[in-house]
Amino acid sequence: MSIPQPPDDAATRGAQPPPDRPPEGAAEQPPPPFQPAPPFFPHVVGGYPPAAPPAGLKRGFGQGMGVALGIGAVLCALSLISAIAMVALVGVARIGRANTSAETSVTKTLWGSSSAKNTLRAISVSGTIQASGGSSSGMFSSATYGYDVAKLIDSLTADSAAGLVLLMDTPGGSINGSRAIADAVDRYEQRTGKKSFAFVEGMSASGGMYAMAGVNRIYADQGTMVGSIGVIMGPFARYRDVTAVDGGLLGNGVTASGGIDQFYLTQGEAKDFGNAFRDMTQKERDVYTAGLSREYDAFVNWVSTSRGIAPETIRNDLGAYMFDAQTAKDKHLVDDVLGREEAFRQIARDAGVDPDQTKLVTDAEPGFLSSLMGSRKQAFGHGEALQAGEGVKASSSLCTGAPAVLAWTGDMNAMCGR
Repeated sequence: MSIPQPPDDAATRGAQPPPDRPPEGAAEQPPPPFQPAPPFFPHVVGGYPPAAPPAGLKRGFGQGMGVALGIGAVLCALSLISAIAMVALVGVARIGRANTSAETSVTKTLWGSSSAKNTLRAISVSGTIQASGGSSSGMFSSATYGYDVAKLIDSLTADSAAGLVLLMDTPGGSINGSRAIADAVDRYEQRTGKKSFAFVEGMSASGGMYAMAGVNRIYADQGTMVGSIGVIMGPFARYRDVTAVDGGLLGNGVTASGGIDQFYLTQGEAKDFGNAFRDMTQKERDVYTAGLSREYDAFVNWVSTSRGIAPETIRNDLGAYMFDAQTAKDKHLVDDVLGREEAFRQIARDAGVDPDQTKLVTDAEPGFLSSLMGSRKQAFGHGEALQAGEGVKASSSLCTGAPAVLAWTGDMNAMCGR
């Protein structure tokens, strides 16, 4: 078999001298370095194909681009699937959060061995006590919803636990939310024949005192504050000589130096009660003070009956003052001052069970995955009361809207973020 030979240069390129032959009269150049002839491609008309990049570079570049495009396509697909799944899961989580009930609350062991045969049921009453969780909430301070806690207490039976323990750390809040907890505790004792207790972990003031006064025994940790038996209505504002009002995102700002007036057209005497641009009339003051007096009487009578303290002592001696734990014991607002371990062991004994064979369980917060899917990190009956700041406007019912009657101690601004 004969091997094909390359075509003759003269036949393919004409009669010109080859490019490596110098023209007539030119100095002779040294020959170029030897290079092997390229392979013959008979299917290419006119000779050889144009020079191509080295095979390694071409293959590496192609493979790199293929891998990059493949990874990008996979990531895009996964992102789309994840977004769809996340929307669905968040929707399910929010529906589940909205449908959360007392019967489905998850508990964890707070004290004692998880294998102990006896159980004490603890419920935290922390942060601001509100009636329900209908208002918007944020992530700055905690809240307890009295109606939800009452529902949880009402779900407990005689077989659920050897006793009920309220873990108190609250400055108070709304009267209806506080009284809802107190009434539920009373129903629990009557329904189950079991005893209820309270342990003050930091503070139990005003509405907190209202909520826990009816339990069988109250224990306070060292360094706690107890008391503030009183009611307050507000908040109110009175702006004088207003020149400008800024209704910005973070709340109302007022510049006051005179020149602007504001008024309402109303039907019904005192319909614009609480208008910050006029003084309160004496009649308005008398009417609303009378309402506060009735709420205060109910508060005093509840504490008097529950704690065995004469109403006159509450009004004239205790007043709305806050007391340290030992003084609160001396004034019969609490029964003893004990540390956490000692208090829980004593509560077990008071409930008629062996402390060494008893565990204290409370509501568990959602885990990381549940929180990521839309569940707020909170136990049943608890949420976060919204604070202003970082571009968010407070919308708690205790911070905005019509003035409310509260059992509260301390500065409302701290809770409302002002």
